[in-house]
Amino acid sequence: MAQDDTRIREADLPDTSEQTVAYDGPAGGWGSLQGIAQIFGKEWSTPAAIETLMRQNKPKGFMCVSCSWAKPADHHTVEFCENGAKATLWELTTARCTPEFFAEHTVTELRSWADYDLEMQGRLTEPMRYDAASDHYVPCGWDEAFQAIGEHLQAIDPKSAIFYASGRASLETSYLYALFARLYGHNNLPDSSNMCHETTSVALKKLIGVGVGTTVFDDLAKCDAMFFFGQNPGTNSPRFLHPLQEAVQRGAKIVTFNPVRERALESFVNPQSPTQMLTGKETAISSQYHQLKVGGDIAALLGMCKHVFAADDAAKASGGKRVLDVDFIAAHTHGLDAFEAKVRATSWEQIESESGLTRAAIEDAAQVYIQAERVIGVYGMGLTQHVHGFDNISMLLNLLLLRGNIGREGAGISPVRGHSNVQGQRTVGISEKPELVPLDKMAEQFGFEPPRQKGMNTVEACHGLLEGKVKAFIGLGGNFIRAIPDQAVLEKAWTRTQLTVQIATKLNRSHLVNGQAAYLLPCLGRTEQDIQASGPQAVTMEDTFSCIQGSIGLRQPASEHLRSELAIIAGIAKATLPPNPKVKWDDWVGDYGLVRELIEQSYPEMFHDFNARMFTPGGFYKGNDARERIWNTESGKAEFNTPKMVNSTGFEDAPGRFRLLTMRSNDQFNTTIYGMSDRLRGIEGRRDVLLINPDDIARAGLADGQMVWLEADAADGLAREVGPLKVTPFRLPDGCLGGYYPEMNPLIALTHHDQQSKTPANKSVPVRIRA
Repeated sequence: MAQDDTRIREADLPDTSEQTVAYDGPAGGWGSLQGIAQIFGKEWSTPAAIETLMRQNKPKGFMCVSCSWAKPADHHTVEFCENGAKATLWELTTARCTPEFFAEHTVTELRSWADYDLEMQGRLTEPMRYDAASDHYVPCGWDEAFQAIGEHLQAIDPKSAIFYASGRASLETSYLYALFARLYGHNNLPDSSNMCHETTSVALKKLIGVGVGTTVFDDLAKCDAMFFFGQNPGTNSPRFLHPLQEAVQRGAKIVTFNPVRERALESFVNPQSPTQMLTGKETAISSQYHQLKVGGDIAALLGMCKHVFAADDAAKASGGKRVLDVDFIAAHTHGLDAFEAKVRATSWEQIESESGLTRAAIEDAAQVYIQAERVIGVYGMGLTQHVHGFDNISMLLNLLLLRGNIGREGAGISPVRGHSNVQGQRTVGISEKPELVPLDKMAEQFGFEPPRQKGMNTVEACHGLLEGKVKAFIGLGGNFIRAIPDQAVLEKAWTRTQLTVQIATKLNRSHLVNGQAAYLLPCLGRTEQDIQASGPQAVTMEDTFSCIQGSIGLRQPASEHLRSELAIIAGIAKATLPPNPKVKWDDWVGDYGLVRELIEQSYPEMFHDFNARMFTPGGFYKGNDARERIWNTESGKAEFNTPKMVNSTGFEDAPGRFRLLTMRSNDQFNTTIYGMSDRLRGIEGRRDVLLINPDDIARAGLADGQMVWLEADAADGLAREVGPLKVTPFRLPDGCLGGYYPEMNPLIALTHHDQQSKTPANKSVPVRIRA
């Protein structure tokens, strides 16, 4: 690989002469250890906690309940990160949320509590039923709960029920949950992917024939450059920082595009290196960091492609080696001509205006791409959660296709998934799209006719709630009501449902907004022993690189009354469905290995020898046709997609209108709030903040520390507001604001979503400031 002398550029960044909040230290280092200890105190150092953490993400160990990052075969002594440790200790807490707690507090009172305070009550211990007359949750037996839930489900049209899944449940549980839904009679299986990476599933499936990334973990050690778009490893996947540091140390270039200066993509100290910890020696991660406008990714990528075409023109004119991989393009792609015409017709003036970057900065980034033999494109929800998120992803894919960076070692497109098994759930049937599920095979396996009608995704389920079409909701984990847009309106609609069932480990907001009948069913955590008729059980999940790993919990359950997620699903199913000799719920609960055999029968190519391979170090790879340059697309080739727009926001700029970017803090995983520190951004003690650059503070006539409100500026004209929020000077591009998810969700219209996947557009929300 040819080397260049690029450094982190500052020219495109906002003026920071005025004071802004910031964190001066590196990601990792002592700060990460202090961050864990500050939250969990004495539980951090207990023998049970230490033993669990030392087994975390290792073969025949326990797989993290937090993110879906790889569990490498050649693992480190410690394979947990700051946020992974927080998630584990959060589950291992000694605090208990008992029936006595619910006897002391009405549900109405609890709805006034903060998310953090609800979860701080600890692990749920017994199944509970909501008693509307007293406004309290009251204890109920498992059989009583299953029977009542079954009777409610039998009394309604199956197509009016929603079976939601967060990304946490195992492959075994997810498979049976999806089977239950289809035996019952619907495909209404929205999951957390609908709210984050559904855009990936739709875009990559259409353009390269697979709905997941094409890289594997080992590619990270073989690439010459990585380009980051809208992904923050410091908060979302901190163990990613180890291969990033190693890549930089061997000379690979990391080029980052993000509206926010994320500290982990600037500097890192490895907590597992005694030398680095003692000396404080930092590794600079990004060689270039381009702080583009919110929604400016399409323009930036168009500019990079424009430079690639210009460099190829120069190579042709001089008789030099072509910059484009013309052989790959001819043999494996379709649609280049239309895309090239769009790129050449787009002016640099428009690209600079829409991206917020200079031509020189974009060309610098593109030159790194040209000089790198093998390139990985990494992205997160900063690309997916826009009105034109599909086009964001397709533009990154277009760039990679130009030089054949799909389908070879050390190269590819790499979406970094969030929750620990969100990708795996889709693999084994959690999908509203029947065409993605082997229904014919399952019909033969279980002797029934599966429903063929498309089910409801998350946005469609919300519309169904508003329209009164949804009569029942079962939540397999998660905090659905807190994660969705238009929360205030939807909470009112929620109470009109006939049945709500929540399967959970801890109390959250969704458990307090109930249907006419409501049940709160506590389940085992992944850290805990799961003892069934055949003995101790193991479960499996799929990581972001499409590898399957087994997980064994060893801790004593938080309560003797807990049941596994799989056992709870089976209990509800048995009470709901008529007997079927091919459907053996009791056998499956007694031995999860039998469920893995079912998965193998349904998906033989991916899951052959499932039980024998489940503890393969590093996981076993389920395969990926696009990685083999087999394109399961309409044309039979990888598709260049030509965008019709140059920014992804889906709305026009207007006087007084800002682009709001929602973010997660360093003390947070999805809707779970561990604490009030966002250390890596320099924000401490509170979440009710509005991040805004100093120039915009002055232009708006505001002051540092002033309390203001945000008002939605959606096209539907409906009143939506959040506040009061503390004005906090922060390094952001002009016209862009930052605020925390999920607190900002009430500002997001249900109709504000990616046009093709219906993923809520949380990363570019039109708002105004009201002082």
